[in-house]
Amino acid sequence: MDTEYESVLLIIRECFVYKIPPRSAARGYRASEWGDLGSSFLWKGRLRILGKGESCTIRLEDSNTGELFALCPYNPATNSVEAVLDSSRYFVLKIEHEGRHAFIGMGFQERSDAFDFNVALQDFTKQIHAEKKAAERAAVADTLPKKDYSLKEGQTISINIGNVGAKRGNRPSTTTSSTSSSSSSSSSNSFGGMVPLIPPPPSAAQVKQQQQQQRNNNTLF
Repeated sequence: MDTEYESVLLIIRECFVYKIPPRSAARGYRASEWGDLGSSFLWKGRLRILGKGESCTIRLEDSNTGELFALCPYNPATNSVEAVLDSSRYFVLKIEHEGRHAFIGMGFQERSDAFDFNVALQDFTKQIHAEKKAAERAAVADTLPKKDYSLKEGQTISINIGNVGAKRGNRPSTTTSSTSSSSSSSSSNSFGGMVPLIPPPPSAAQVKQQQQQQRNNNTLF
Protein backbone atom coordinates (compact mmCIF):
# COMPACT_ATOMS: atom_id res chain seq x y z
CA MET A 1 0.00 0.00 0.00
CA ASP A 2 1.36 3.43 -0.97
CA THR A 3 1.47 5.55 2.20
CA GLU A 4 3.30 8.53 0.66
CA TYR A 5 1.24 11.64 0.10
CA GLU A 6 1.64 14.24 -2.59
CA SER A 7 2.23 17.75 -1.27
CA VAL A 8 2.31 21.14 -2.95
CA LEU A 9 5.74 22.68 -2.41
CA LEU A 10 5.15 25.92 -4.31
CA ILE A 11 2.58 27.77 -6.43
CA ILE A 12 3.51 30.74 -8.62
CA ARG A 13 0.56 32.41 -10.30
CA GLU A 14 2.32 33.52 -13.45
CA CYS A 15 5.27 32.25 -15.44
CA PHE A 16 6.30 32.45 -19.10
CA VAL A 17 7.49 29.75 -21.49
CA TYR A 18 9.82 30.40 -24.43
CA LYS A 19 10.97 28.41 -27.42
CA ILE A 20 14.73 28.32 -27.21
CA PRO A 21 17.44 27.71 -29.82
CA PRO A 22 19.97 24.90 -29.37
CA ARG A 23 22.63 25.48 -26.79
CA SER A 24 25.23 27.78 -28.30
CA ALA A 25 27.72 27.76 -25.43
CA ALA A 26 29.11 24.65 -23.83
CA ARG A 27 28.69 26.10 -20.37
CA GLY A 28 24.98 26.99 -20.60
CA TYR A 29 22.08 28.98 -22.04
CA ARG A 30 21.49 32.73 -22.39
CA ALA A 31 18.03 34.27 -22.09
CA SER A 32 19.10 37.16 -24.30
CA GLU A 33 19.09 34.72 -27.24
CA TRP A 34 15.37 33.97 -26.83
CA GLY A 35 14.16 37.15 -28.51
CA ASP A 36 12.04 39.85 -26.90
CA LEU A 37 11.28 38.28 -23.52
CA GLY A 38 8.37 40.63 -22.90
CA SER A 39 6.41 39.69 -26.03
CA SER A 40 7.89 36.58 -27.63
CA PHE A 41 6.79 34.08 -25.01
CA LEU A 42 5.16 30.89 -26.25
CA TRP A 43 2.80 30.34 -23.31
CA LYS A 44 1.79 32.01 -20.04
CA GLY A 45 0.22 30.29 -17.04
CA ARG A 46 0.62 28.90 -13.53
CA LEU A 47 3.53 26.92 -12.09
CA ARG A 48 3.19 24.32 -9.36
CA ILE A 49 5.87 22.18 -7.72
CA LEU A 50 4.62 18.89 -6.26
CA GLY A 51 6.53 16.50 -4.03
CA LYS A 52 5.83 12.88 -3.24
CA GLY A 53 8.43 10.81 -1.44
CA GLU A 54 11.66 11.12 -3.38
CA SER A 55 10.00 12.43 -6.55
CA CYS A 56 9.37 16.04 -7.46
CA THR A 57 7.60 17.44 -10.51
CA ILE A 58 7.24 20.92 -11.95
CA ARG A 59 3.86 21.38 -13.58
CA LEU A 60 2.99 24.20 -15.96
CA GLU A 61 -0.80 24.54 -15.97
CA ASP A 62 -3.50 26.78 -17.37
CA SER A 63 -4.27 29.42 -14.76
CA ASN A 64 -8.06 29.07 -15.21
CA THR A 65 -8.72 25.42 -16.04
CA GLY A 66 -5.67 23.72 -14.51
CA GLU A 67 -5.03 21.90 -17.79
CA LEU A 68 -1.47 20.61 -17.99
CA PHE A 69 0.75 22.33 -20.56
CA ALA A 70 4.11 20.73 -19.72
CA LEU A 71 5.61 18.46 -17.05
CA CYS A 72 9.19 18.56 -15.82
CA PRO A 73 10.31 15.73 -13.50
CA TYR A 74 12.90 17.37 -11.26
CA ASN A 75 16.11 15.50 -10.47
CA PRO A 76 18.91 17.52 -8.82
CA ALA A 77 21.51 15.08 -10.17
CA THR A 78 20.62 15.81 -13.82
CA ASN A 79 20.05 18.84 -16.06
CA SER A 80 16.28 18.82 -15.53
CA VAL A 81 16.46 22.47 -14.39
CA GLU A 82 19.26 24.85 -15.43
CA ALA A 83 19.67 28.52 -14.62
CA VAL A 84 20.66 30.71 -17.56
CA LEU A 85 23.98 32.53 -17.56
CA ASP A 86 22.75 36.11 -17.97
CA SER A 87 19.72 36.43 -15.69
CA SER A 88 18.43 35.22 -12.33
CA ARG A 89 14.80 35.15 -13.51
CA TYR A 90 15.04 32.61 -16.35
CA PHE A 91 15.63 28.87 -16.48
CA VAL A 92 15.70 25.97 -18.93
CA LEU A 93 13.41 23.01 -18.11
CA LYS A 94 13.67 19.51 -19.49
CA ILE A 95 10.06 18.50 -20.09
CA GLU A 96 8.98 14.91 -20.71
CA HIS A 97 5.97 13.31 -22.33
CA GLU A 98 5.41 9.64 -23.19
CA GLY A 99 9.10 8.81 -23.10
CA ARG A 100 10.18 11.82 -25.15
CA HIS A 101 11.79 15.00 -23.87
CA ALA A 102 12.48 18.56 -24.99
CA PHE A 103 14.01 21.73 -23.54
CA ILE A 104 12.03 24.93 -23.06
CA GLY A 105 12.82 28.31 -21.58
CA MET A 106 10.85 29.45 -18.52
CA GLY A 107 10.94 32.71 -16.63
CA PHE A 108 9.23 35.09 -14.20
CA GLN A 109 8.55 38.80 -14.24
CA GLU A 110 9.38 39.16 -10.54
CA ARG A 111 12.74 38.27 -9.04
CA SER A 112 10.97 37.17 -5.86
CA ASP A 113 9.18 34.43 -7.83
CA ALA A 114 12.50 33.20 -9.20
CA PHE A 115 13.94 33.23 -5.68
CA ASP A 116 11.01 31.19 -4.33
CA PHE A 117 11.38 28.75 -7.22
CA ASN A 118 15.05 28.15 -6.40
CA VAL A 119 14.41 27.82 -2.66
CA ALA A 120 11.62 25.26 -3.14
CA LEU A 121 13.89 23.03 -5.24
CA GLN A 122 16.79 23.42 -2.80
CA ASP A 123 14.60 22.56 0.20
CA PHE A 124 13.36 19.42 -1.54
CA THR A 125 16.93 18.37 -2.32
CA LYS A 126 18.06 18.94 1.29
CA GLN A 127 15.13 16.93 2.61
CA ILE A 128 15.91 13.97 0.34
CA HIS A 129 19.58 14.01 1.35
CA ALA A 130 18.67 14.17 5.05
CA GLU A 131 16.26 11.24 4.73
CA LYS A 132 18.89 9.16 2.90
CA LYS A 133 21.48 9.90 5.59
CA ALA A 134 19.03 8.91 8.32
CA ALA A 135 18.22 5.66 6.50
CA GLU A 136 21.94 4.89 6.12
CA ARG A 137 22.59 5.48 9.83
CA ALA A 138 19.65 3.25 10.76
CA ALA A 139 20.95 0.49 8.46
CA VAL A 140 24.41 0.68 10.05
CA ALA A 141 22.91 0.63 13.55
CA ASP A 142 20.99 -2.55 12.70
CA THR A 143 24.22 -4.35 11.81
CA LEU A 144 25.96 -3.50 15.11
CA PRO A 145 25.73 -5.97 18.03
CA LYS A 146 23.14 -5.05 20.59
CA LYS A 147 24.44 -4.05 24.02
CA ASP A 148 22.99 -5.84 27.05
CA TYR A 149 22.40 -3.36 29.88
CA SER A 150 20.52 -5.81 32.12
CA LEU A 151 21.93 -6.74 35.55
CA LYS A 152 23.75 -10.05 35.75
CA GLU A 153 23.21 -12.45 38.62
CA GLY A 154 24.73 -11.02 41.82
CA GLN A 155 25.12 -7.50 40.46
CA THR A 156 23.65 -4.58 42.41
CA ILE A 157 23.26 -0.87 41.86
CA SER A 158 24.53 1.66 44.42
CA ILE A 159 22.97 5.12 44.35
CA ASN A 160 24.39 8.09 46.30
CA ILE A 161 21.87 10.92 46.66
CA GLY A 162 23.53 14.00 48.16
CA ASN A 163 23.76 14.10 52.01
CA VAL A 164 20.61 12.09 52.65
CA GLY A 165 21.18 9.81 55.68
CA ALA A 166 24.30 11.65 56.95
CA LYS A 167 25.11 11.29 60.69
CA ARG A 168 24.17 14.17 62.98
CA GLY A 169 26.22 13.17 66.09
CA ASN A 170 28.30 16.35 66.06
CA ARG A 171 25.30 18.68 66.28
CA PRO A 172 24.57 19.95 69.91
CA SER A 173 21.19 19.15 71.47
CA THR A 174 19.72 22.06 73.45
CA THR A 175 16.80 20.01 74.77
CA THR A 176 19.08 17.32 76.23
CA SER A 177 21.24 19.89 78.04
CA SER A 178 18.21 21.62 79.60
CA THR A 179 16.82 18.32 80.76
CA SER A 180 20.15 17.35 82.30
CA SER A 181 20.41 20.65 84.20
CA SER A 182 16.88 20.31 85.53
CA SER A 183 17.59 16.74 86.64
CA SER A 184 20.76 17.85 88.44
CA SER A 185 18.87 20.57 90.37
CA SER A 186 16.19 18.12 91.45
CA SER A 187 18.77 15.60 92.59
CA SER A 188 20.66 18.20 94.63
CA ASN A 189 17.47 19.30 96.46
CA SER A 190 16.57 15.70 97.32
CA PHE A 191 19.70 15.10 99.50
CA GLY A 192 20.94 16.71 102.77
CA GLY A 193 23.50 19.46 102.96
CA MET A 194 21.65 21.58 100.50
CA VAL A 195 19.83 24.88 101.27
CA PRO A 196 16.01 24.29 101.30
CA LEU A 197 13.81 26.36 99.05
CA ILE A 198 12.48 29.58 100.74
CA PRO A 199 8.66 29.86 100.68
CA PRO A 200 7.22 32.90 98.90
CA PRO A 201 6.18 35.94 101.05
CA PRO A 202 2.47 36.23 102.11
CA SER A 203 0.16 38.24 99.96
CA ALA A 204 -1.43 41.53 101.12
CA ALA A 205 -4.75 39.77 101.83
CA GLN A 206 -3.02 37.19 104.02
CA VAL A 207 -1.18 39.91 105.98
CA LYS A 208 -4.43 41.80 106.60
CA GLN A 209 -6.16 38.61 107.74
CA GLN A 210 -3.33 37.83 110.23
CA GLN A 211 -3.50 41.37 111.67
CA GLN A 212 -7.28 41.06 112.15
CA GLN A 213 -6.85 37.74 114.02
CA GLN A 214 -4.26 39.32 116.33
CA ARG A 215 -6.65 42.22 117.25
CA ASN A 216 -9.44 39.75 117.97
CA ASN A 217 -7.15 37.74 120.26
CA ASN A 218 -6.12 40.87 122.19
CA THR A 219 -9.74 41.76 122.75
CA LEU A 220 -10.48 38.39 124.40
CA PHE A 221 -7.78 38.78 127.07
